[in-house]
Amino acid sequence: MNNLDTSWFRKLPLTNITTVKSVSGGDINLAYQVITKDEKKFFIKVQPHHNQDYFNHEISGLNAIGKIINTPTPIYHGEIDGNAYLILNWLDETWGDQTDLGYAVAKMHQHYNDKFGFTENHQTKALIKNNTWTSNWVDFYVHQRLEPEVEAAAKRGYWNKWRQEHYLQMVKQFSNFYHQHQVKPSLLHGDLWAGNFMFADNHEPYLIDPDAVYGDREFDLAMTTIFGGFDKSFYHAYSQIFPFDDQLDERLSWYRFYYLCMHLILFGESYGSAVDRILGQY
Repeated sequence: MNNLDTSWFRKLPLTNITTVKSVSGGDINLAYQVITKDEKKFFIKVQPHHNQDYFNHEISGLNAIGKIINTPTPIYHGEIDGNAYLILNWLDETWGDQTDLGYAVAKMHQHYNDKFGFTENHQTKALIKNNTWTSNWVDFYVHQRLEPEVEAAAKRGYWNKWRQEHYLQMVKQFSNFYHQHQVKPSLLHGDLWAGNFMFADNHEPYLIDPDAVYGDREFDLAMTTIFGGFDKSFYHAYSQIFPFDDQLDERLSWYRFYYLCMHLILFGESYGSAVDRILGQY
C-alpha cells in the first residue's frame, strides 16, 4: 500500500493539521500520527479502496470493550477519495504491571451475552468472519470460524489429506467436549497477542486493535500463549478471577489451531509445522 499525500489529510475533519507522520500500525492498514496546531495528537488508520463501513466492526469492538477497560476512543470515521479512515486519540506508550492487565482481561471476560457472535461481520485479508449470532458455541466455532478457514487454506494450497484427517479428529473431540460442558458467551478481544496491548497514561493497560466477538474466554487465552509477551503476573492475576485447571492446556490447543491456521493462510508454510504439531495431537 502506498502512503497518502498531504492533500488527502487536508480533507479530514481535523483543523489546522501541522504534522503528519507514518507510524507502525500492523500489516493491514496504513497508519499515521497527526498533530494539530493546538498540539493535539491523533492516530489515524486508513484502508485504501474501501468504504467507510470497513471500520464499523473495530469501532463497535472498541466501544464495547471500552465500557469495561481502557481502549483508544473512536473520534471520527469516514471515507475520502475511496479510502476508509478511522481517527482515534493518540496514546503515548509508558510501562506498566501485567498484573493490572490480567485483572483487566478477566474483567472483560466477565461481561457476558446470551449468544455467541457480534454485531457485525469482520473482513480480513483472507476471508470475511461470520459473526451471525448463535446460541451454540460448537456451531459457532466449527461452522463460523474453523470451516471457512480450512476452506481458505485449501484454496491457497496449504491443505492436504493428512491435515484434513487430523482436523476432523480435532473437531470431533472439540464437539464432544463442548456438548457436555457449557460455555458462557464472554466479550473477547479476539486477537489478544502482545502487540495488541500497551500501557499508557498513568501506566494503565489498554487493549488496541480488537477483533471483538462473544465466545469462549479460553479462545482469547489461547492467543496469549502463541507468540509470548505475557508474563507470569498476567496469568496469576487472571487466575484469581478464573482459576486454571489441569486440562486447560489441552483445551487451548484447538483454539491455538485457529490462530496458527490463519497465519498459515496469510504467510504460508512457515507456519505449517506449528499447525501440524497441533493437529498431530488428534
